[in-house]
Amino acid sequence: MALADGEYTIEVTLTGGSGRAYVKSPTNLTVKDGGMTARIEWSSSHYDYMKVGEREYTPVNTEGNSAFLIEVDALDSDIPVKAETVAMSRPHMIDYTLRFDSSTAKPVGGVSYTLLFSLIGAAALIAGGAALLRRRGSR
Repeated sequence: MALADGEYTIEVTLTGGSGRAYVKSPTNLTVKDGGMTARIEWSSSHYDYMKVGEREYTPVNTEGNSAFLIEVDALDSDIPVKAETVAMSRPHMIDYTLRFDSSTAKPVGGVSYTLLFSLIGAAALIAGGAALLRRRGSR
């Protein structure tokens, strides 16, 4: 599913690692000119580096849990990532997988497309019913 340019919230799942770490979900996803960027916030403040493909990322915050703005190449697909944690005696790079579920994407501050199309459909039914009643009344 392709999303129009805009800001969305979207469910993201994380697998891999020891199973103790998680990422905040839903998260924010920005779509602009066909590219997508997501904010990944970890359950720990001890992540100092992420790698997605050949792209490297550093945290975008200095307080709280580690957060990164990463490029997202595809929705509904497994995206292998690596994240370095400094929570142990020495830094460790850990393999994870992220998956963004397009069926959960909702515009930020706007009406969802499902609701919008439902309202348009309801308005068309009402208008059609009113026209039918007028036609019957004029006979």
